[in-house]
Formats: sequence, C-alpha cells, structure tokens
Amino acid sequence: MQDIREITDTGAPELLPYTDTSELRLKNELGIFVAESPKVIRTALDSGYEPLSFLAVRKYIGGQADDIIARCEGVPVYTAPPETLEKLTGFRFTQGIMSAMRRKPLAEPSAVLSGARRIAVLENIMNQTNVGAIFRSAAALGADAVLLTRGCSDPLFRRTVRVSMGAVFRVPWTFIDGDTPAYIHTLRNAGFATAAMALRGSSIRPDDPRLKAEKRLALIFGTEGDGLSDASVKAADYTVKIPMARGIDSLNVAAASAVAFFCLDAGE
Repeated sequence: MQDIREITDTGAPELLPYTDTSELRLKNELGIFVAESPKVIRTALDSGYEPLSFLAVRKYIGGQADDIIARCEGVPVYTAPPETLEKLTGFRFTQGIMSAMRRKPLAEPSAVLSGARRIAVLENIMNQTNVGAIFRSAAALGADAVLLTRGCSDPLFRRTVRVSMGAVFRVPWTFIDGDTPAYIHTLRNAGFATAAMALRGSSIRPDDPRLKAEKRLALIFGTEGDGLSDASVKAADYTVKIPMARGIDSLNVAAASAVAFFCLDAGE
C-alpha cells in the first residue's frame, strides 16, 4: 500500500536527508545518500539499495515514478507543490523525485578485484563531476571496477550519482588504503600491471600492444591540475599519454578515462 504523506512542515526531522546540505554528515552519521531522478533511482533499486523514503512532485506519484513507488510498498513518499519542494531543498526541483537510501557496507578491495581484468584507479580526485563521469565511462566501455584512494570524493555524493546516471550502482567500487605509491604495490600483489596516465616523455599511447597484452591492468588517473604524484608515476609499470594536437597538453581526466577505456578494449 502506498504511504503518501503531504508535507505540512518543511522543518520536520524526517525530511532531514533532503534539507541537510552536508553530505558528509549524511554519510558518516546516518549512513545514507540521496539519489534523484526516476532512472537513477530505478538503477539503485535494481542494484539492491534500500530506499528509506521518497520526496516527489505530486504528478510524478501517479506518473513517471509510479512503478518506483509501487515496488517500494510501505516506504514513505513525501510530497508537496513544486514551490514548496524548491523551498525545502534549496534548488529547483526538476527531476521530479528523490530518494534517501541506505548505504551498503564498503567492500574489501580483494572482493572488488576478484575476477576483474581492466580497472580504473582514481588518485585524490575530489571533483564530483569528474568522478561521476569516469564511472559513466567505466560502465559504458566495459571497465570491471573502480578503486579510489581515500583522498577522492565519495561516489555516492549527490552530484556524482547524478552525473554518472546511476553508473556508480552498476560498477563495483571501493576505497583502497595506503599512501601513494603503497596502493600500487597492493595492486601488483593482486596480479595487476599498473599504467599511470601522466604527461611524461617516456609515455606510451593507450592503444600500445603491450598494454593490451596484459591479462590484468589497472589504469591510474590523477586529480585535475597536479595530476598523479611523482611517486605513483615512478612506481607504475607503464606511463601512458594520449597524443594531443594544436598545442593542447591534455584532456580533462574524465574524457581521458573514456579514451583509455576504449583504446584498451575494456569491454571485450
């Protein structure tokens, strides 16, 4: 049975997931995240995430989100006119529906790496849009998993989930411990050759036959501006650079990840 609740108090504590702008607090204190749009929420549900509540524009309840609400019988659905929802969330409510969802326990790196052939490793990438776009490319181009150093933005932050179009729910991921370049030794011990994406004179192209010949390969991407640490570049088995034209030195890290995944035939 549907549990539709009209919002009469925008400061009600049960609406906290939608009003609290501190995603770290939602993560660390409540163990939740917020997903938005019907497509992204469906993907999260299909991937086994548990919804705790929904916030929806009225017309979505019997329209574009009808199937979502029907499959989540008994989960509270808070609703109000669009202007009230905009006041509550602090932004224009264009996606029609949001859901507060429970986080899953963080997987061990060994579990994520098991059976993987091509993976992406993100080193200290804090930009949520870039993290989300890398996940989308990983999902679309067949990368098996994503590992993130502790200096990276969380993949379940709202903007990252939205930019990834739900790919963060499709691609296995976890955080890997260890300062740079200690995590590279962890990958090597797990049987992975490592390729650092970096602007170095000794770099090879991402379609180099030596990379394609590696049975297990980890592509390592660094943050915008500074890129990968020198220690990580030195520790990697390969250094990879995408050839540029017209005096451009590099691509955005998210665009570079898509090119690298495609060149390495990650989806084979």
